[in-house]
Amino acid sequence: MIASNPGDALPDVLAGLPALPDELADALRRPLIDHHVHGCYLGPLVALDEGEGAIRHRRARFEESINEGSTDPVPAFMTQFDSQLGFGIRRWCAPLLGLPAHCPADDYWRRRSQLGDEAVARVFLPAAGVSRWLMDTGYAADQLTSPAALAHWSGGSVAEVVRLESVAESLLTQGVSPLRYADEFRARLADPGQKVVAVKSIAAYRCGFDVDWSAPSDADVAREVAAWARSTGGPPRLTSPRLASFGIHAAAEAGLPIQLHVGLGDRDLDLHRVDPLLLLPLLRQPAIGRVPVMLLHCYPFHRQAGYLAQAFGNVHFDVGLGVNYLGVRSVELIAESLELAPFAKQLYSSDAFGPPELHLLGSVLWRRGMALVLGRWVREGDWSVADAVRVLRMIGSENAERVYRPLELDGA
Repeated sequence: MIASNPGDALPDVLAGLPALPDELADALRRPLIDHHVHGCYLGPLVALDEGEGAIRHRRARFEESINEGSTDPVPAFMTQFDSQLGFGIRRWCAPLLGLPAHCPADDYWRRRSQLGDEAVARVFLPAAGVSRWLMDTGYAADQLTSPAALAHWSGGSVAEVVRLESVAESLLTQGVSPLRYADEFRARLADPGQKVVAVKSIAAYRCGFDVDWSAPSDADVAREVAAWARSTGGPPRLTSPRLASFGIHAAAEAGLPIQLHVGLGDRDLDLHRVDPLLLLPLLRQPAIGRVPVMLLHCYPFHRQAGYLAQAFGNVHFDVGLGVNYLGVRSVELIAESLELAPFAKQLYSSDAFGPPELHLLGSVLWRRGMALVLGRWVREGDWSVADAVRVLRMIGSENAERVYRPLELDGA
């Protein structure tokens, strides 16, 4: 039987861990702000009336969606459930579907298939204990929940993060002339009707960070757009480093926090070209220094991100995405993220995309990791309980409230 009111409380994220002071345990159960997330699948990944063959096909699709790096079909000799993320799903998601923790993958999939995707999402999303989601709507919007649906299913509020590459591609699709492109791009970012709290760039995927980050002139932009329009034979895809740089500078001009994908991603990304230290020529520019720059995910470059967060007053970072995929080993990732960077420069995110299991696991694994790391430091006398509680609240929600408040997060 499914947990009757999963939104009433989180799963017992402290199960099996050393005892914590009450104040720290209570702080670990407080609602989070997930400052970078995507929607979950509209589904159904599996229809309730489909036969066994179709169900096997849907399971294959599900397993592909819990592998960040590959777009290949899962080989016949393996299952993605045999991974840190797969083990995390069986440990933390299965009990909310009325199954024992660590149940076999076949049992988990059978139960999930019986319920259907929406029912599963309505269980997992509230149980994540997230009060606000900042949602990137720039990819696969036709396959994922809208901000309104995510808010309704989770019981939290949702604000929108606009993807700069999507703005650029929509302008080209709409036939905006190269000479008007720069002004139209700026106007989109300045539109108050969008209630946008931040922008995001996936330059990491499209051109890497080892590019010229100077601000191009409008004439340079027009020439680059004209060349782009001539070369596009299908749906436009922004890969121009000059237009990527223009978008980021336009966002800074508009005063918007800028989120940048850093580190781990699928194989469209050249990992060696997305070390955040390659962003130094961008971060050193005074125009960029006037807005918050949010380095997303960062693994395996989280120590470099921590250095940048210490070195630049406007740079913040998170270790979302990596937490889910490292599973129980994410405790070490979380500890390393707390090494160098000021605690006021770190935020929580899940970067969950697709299966709602990821929205839940991001929260559960981050809370457990923080419990283990901070709990040890308190027990050994290196930190006080009060300091551990304060840092936990900063990273879990208060830093996001500060960074995004100028853009009316509360009213979005």
